[in-house]
Amino acid sequence: MKKRESEYKPLLFTTTLRNPERLKWFLGVLKDYDGQVLNDTLAEEIAGEIIRVGLYKPIKISSTVKKKIETKEPLSDREVRIVLANNPQNHKEAGFSKGWASRFDTWFKIAKELGFVYYQNGKKIRFSEIGLRLVDNEHPEFEQQAFLNAFVKYQSNSPFRRVLNENAPLILLLGVIKRINADKRFNGTGISKLELPLVIFWKDNNAEKLYQLIKKIRKEYGYNPSWEVIVDICVNQIMGGEFKKFNHKSIMVDYPDEFIRKMRLTGLISLRGAGRFVDINKNEQAKVDYALANYSQYKKYASEEEYFEYMSMVDENLLSFVAKPVSIGERDKFLTKWISIYSWQKITDELLILAKDKLTKDDILKYLSSPVRLEFLVALAVKSKFPDVKVIPNYPYDDEGLPTSTAGGIGDKGDIECYESVNGVLIEVTMSEGRIQTVMEIWPIARHLEEFSKKVEHSMCYFVAPSIFRDSVRQIEFVKEKDNLSILPKTIKDFLNHLESSKSLYPA
Repeated sequence: MKKRESEYKPLLFTTTLRNPERLKWFLGVLKDYDGQVLNDTLAEEIAGEIIRVGLYKPIKISSTVKKKIETKEPLSDREVRIVLANNPQNHKEAGFSKGWASRFDTWFKIAKELGFVYYQNGKKIRFSEIGLRLVDNEHPEFEQQAFLNAFVKYQSNSPFRRVLNENAPLILLLGVIKRINADKRFNGTGISKLELPLVIFWKDNNAEKLYQLIKKIRKEYGYNPSWEVIVDICVNQIMGGEFKKFNHKSIMVDYPDEFIRKMRLTGLISLRGAGRFVDINKNEQAKVDYALANYSQYKKYASEEEYFEYMSMVDENLLSFVAKPVSIGERDKFLTKWISIYSWQKITDELLILAKDKLTKDDILKYLSSPVRLEFLVALAVKSKFPDVKVIPNYPYDDEGLPTSTAGGIGDKGDIECYESVNGVLIEVTMSEGRIQTVMEIWPIARHLEEFSKKVEHSMCYFVAPSIFRDSVRQIEFVKEKDNLSILPKTIKDFLNHLESSKSLYPA
C-alpha cells in the first residue's frame, strides 16, 4: 500500500485524550506490563484488562456484563474472554494486526507521542521516567508536570504524524500572547478564542508574523470578527484553499475547545473574560519565560524512537520553577468571587453533570478536566452553603482563581481543608470508580486524614465520588477499626443532599 503523502493540516489531538484522567487510567493498566514483549496475544490481554475495569465498553455484551460495567464491578476472566470474542475489531493500524492489537495501538499511540511509554510489536513495552510519574497515584501533582514536560516540546510535524506544519504549538501560542500583551493597545487580555483557529492552522513557528496578522484583523474587525472572516483566512490564506469541506463550527468551536483543554493541562494558560480570551497564567510566568527561551528553537527527528527519547527526557529545570504562592486570604477571595458568578443551583447542576459523567456546556468549566472540576465545584459548594467555614482548597491556582490541576498531596495534605470552630473537615474527591477507586484512593486519604487530625481537636473526612465501590467501603471500615480515623463516603448526590439539609458541615 502506498504511504499517504504529508500535507498541511490543522492541529488535532486524538480523542483518547479528550479527558486527561482517562489516559492516566489507561496507562495505569498498561504499567503492569512494563518490560514485557508486545505481541498480538499480549495486546489482546491488555485490551481485556482495559475492558475488565470498565475503561472501554464494547457494543456486544450480555445484560450481566452490562450491569457489572454500570456498577463498576470488574469482570471475571471468563466474561472478559467472551466479550473479546464477541467483539472482533474491524480496525487496522500500521505495524499491528487487524483487531484488538490495532485497537491497543489506537488507545496508547498518543501516550507514545507525548513521551510517556514506548512500544513496538515484537519489542518490550518501556515506560519513561515521566510516564511513571504520570501514573504515580501517591503524587497526583506529577500529572501536570508530565503534560508540561510534553507540550512545551510537542512538535506538530513529529515522526508520528504526516503533517507539513512545522511548529511547537504551545510555544507558538505563548509567543503570540506575549507579543499581544506587550502591545498597549490591546489591554493585556491575551488572545481571543475567535483568533485561536489562526494558531491551530498556522504553518510555521513565526509568532511575530502571526501576531501581525492578528493585529491587522483587530484593526479591521475589532475583537469580534465573524466566523466567516476567520474561516476564510484559515482556509484560503493560510491553507491555500484546502479544508473547505470542514464546517465552520469545527474550525471555530471544536478545534479551539480541544486545543485549550490540552494547553491548560500544563498550568501555563489562564482564561479571561468568561472564557472569551486565553492568556498566560501570570502565576507561572517563570515557567513561561523559560519555555520560550529554551524551546522556541528545536531539533527535528527522523524516527519515532528518536523523537520519543527527546519527548521523554525530563527537563528538571522547567519542573523546578515554583508557582507564585497563593495565600489563604487570596484563596478565600477567589472562592467568594466564583460563588458570586456561580449560584448554588448552578453549582448543584454542574456537580450532578459530573455524577452522570456528562459533558458540561459551561464556557469556563468545560476547560477543566473532570477531577479538577470536581475539586473546584465541591469547594464552591461548601463555601456557598457555609460561608463562615474556612475553606482551603489545596489545588494550584491560575491568576483568575481557577484550579490548574488537582491537589497534589504535597506534605500529605488532602484536597480541601475546612475549619468550623474546633472541628476540622477534610474533603477528598475523586472521579475514579470501581476497582480503580479502591486501589488509588483509600490509603492516601487515610494518611492525609492522619496528618490533618494533628491540626484540630475534632476531625473527620468526607470521601466524595460519583459512586462508592463496595471494596472502598470495606477499606474505609478497616481504617476506622485499625486507626480510629473517621472517613464518611458519599456519592456526589448524597454530599449535595447533606449540604442542603445540614446546619453544619461537621456531622452531628
